[in-house]
Amino acid sequence: MIVEQLEGRGIADRRVLDAMSRVPREAFVGESDRKRAYLDMPLRIGYGQTISQPYMVAIICQTAAVREGDRVLDIGTGSGYQAAVLAELGADVHTVERIPELAEQARERLERAGYGSVHVHVGDGSLGLPEHAPFDAIVVAAAAPDMPASLYEQLVPRGRLVVPVGGPEGQRLEVIVASPEGPAVTRSVPCRFVPLLGAEGF
Repeated sequence: MIVEQLEGRGIADRRVLDAMSRVPREAFVGESDRKRAYLDMPLRIGYGQTISQPYMVAIICQTAAVREGDRVLDIGTGSGYQAAVLAELGADVHTVERIPELAEQARERLERAGYGSVHVHVGDGSLGLPEHAPFDAIVVAAAAPDMPASLYEQLVPRGRLVVPVGGPEGQRLEVIVASPEGPAVTRSVPCRFVPLLGAEGF
C-alpha cells in the first residue's frame, strides 16, 4: 500500500507515510473485508457509508499539514480510520459522525486499535464543534456545495480547512487557509466524495 499506492502516486510527506504504515487498516473494516483492507478502494462499513481509499486519506492528511500537538477536527468519522492516522501524526483529534451507531462502532474500533485518546462526537459535522474550537486544522471526508462557513470560523489564524467542494458532476479538494484577508484557497485538486449532509451541506 505504502510503496505502490501512496509513494507511487506522489504522496511524499514521510510523516504521513509512516503514520499510515503504523495504523492497522484491517481493524477499521468488517470481518469479510479484512483481506481487501489494503486495496486502494473504498469499502462498505455499514449504514450506507464507506471507508475512504488509502490514497484519499493520504492526500487529505498531507494537504492538512498536521503537526505534532495540533488540535484537529475530523468531519465524517466513518470507521475511525482517518482519525487514527491523524492521531498517529501526533494530533489531538476530535471527530464527528452523524450516525450514532456508526460513531459507537468507530469508538470501539479506535479503542481496540490503541487510539482511545480520539474524541468521538455525534452531531452535524457541517457545523463543526464550536464548543471545542479553535482548531489548527479541519478535515472533511464528504463534499460540500460550498465552503462551510461554520467550519472556517472554527480555525485558528493560519489554520487549514481541507474540504471537497462541488456536486455530483465534479468536485475539487480545496485547502482553505484562514488568512488576515479572509479565506484563501491555496490548493485545489479533482476528487470524488459522498455528499456532506447537514445544515451547511446538502
